[in-house]
Amino acid sequence: MATSRVVRLPPLPSIRDLIKLYKLRAMKELSQNFLMDPRLTDRIVKAAGPIKDGEVCEVGPGPGNITRSIIQRTPSRVVVIEKDRRFTPSLELLAESSPIPLELTFGDVMNFNMEKTFNEANLREWEDVCPPIHLIGNLPFNVSTPLIIRWLNAIASRNNAWRYGRVRMTLTFQKEVAERMAAPIMSKERCRLSIMCQNWCRVEHKFTIPGRAFVPKPEVDVGVVRLIPVKNPVIPLPFDVVEKVVRCVFNYRQKYCIRGVETLFPRPVREKLSTEMLIAAGIESDTRPFQLTVSEFGRLCSAYVDICKSTPDYLKYNYRASKTNENWPLVDNLQFDDQQNLSEEHKDDSKI
Repeated sequence: MATSRVVRLPPLPSIRDLIKLYKLRAMKELSQNFLMDPRLTDRIVKAAGPIKDGEVCEVGPGPGNITRSIIQRTPSRVVVIEKDRRFTPSLELLAESSPIPLELTFGDVMNFNMEKTFNEANLREWEDVCPPIHLIGNLPFNVSTPLIIRWLNAIASRNNAWRYGRVRMTLTFQKEVAERMAAPIMSKERCRLSIMCQNWCRVEHKFTIPGRAFVPKPEVDVGVVRLIPVKNPVIPLPFDVVEKVVRCVFNYRQKYCIRGVETLFPRPVREKLSTEMLIAAGIESDTRPFQLTVSEFGRLCSAYVDICKSTPDYLKYNYRASKTNENWPLVDNLQFDDQQNLSEEHKDDSKI
């Protein structure tokens, strides 16, 4: 099997020296942690698979430690998206020294649209092989979960970077989050994030980096995850519908799933419709959410959609808002908000 050729960058100050030179203190409010060991940055890039002659977009490069490892594997082009302009000098120095084109873009990746970022020659049909485009990044903990949900939504809609086809991602997450993303049924880590990721992607928890490898040292270890969008999701329904059903069911992770299903409907019809929905989906009411496969969640989503065809307002029903208003306002609340939608047993999700 062919291996990627590795090139040498010209002599450059070390990342540690650049951090000292430009006084680049990691900002706690941005959840910044620098990975100094080039062996580990090389390993992250290697986990992405062959990137030679392809395009790479790095999210949150910081002073450019992972960027150096990317360049050494000779992609045709590298684009970095950075929010913190303090890193401009170190990234510009790297761009000037790079033997391949390195483009700096400053912006917030949470709302950055990559629809025009890559070469049109690399566009592929969704059913074709993955395009030679990779997203790589050491994500701050405070944006990692909301960002992957936004990107899963983009995958479902085939927009943003996924206008080019099934673009692959290699990203870092808090170790517990990485484990949840890949968690199988019956495991204690199985949660709504597991279902959302596994419905639209093949999830590979590649390896774990100890927290002591970062500066400053975080209180947790870090998991490196590779996500490859699938050609056909297990649940072929709109993202918002799947997210709402999965979120409601997992609001009561340790209880019988009928408890979560009930929150999809207003109180006057709750008992009747939740029972009908479970029967239609072929799910026993005493099954617990973490025991359900992605396919079984798909049957629940389909049954929910069928019920909503006769009363479309149910799609807008917001259980949490209805608890303070007897008239259950028809508020469209199909958002993935870890602070407002914590399950009873997973309140530690607020840490991710």
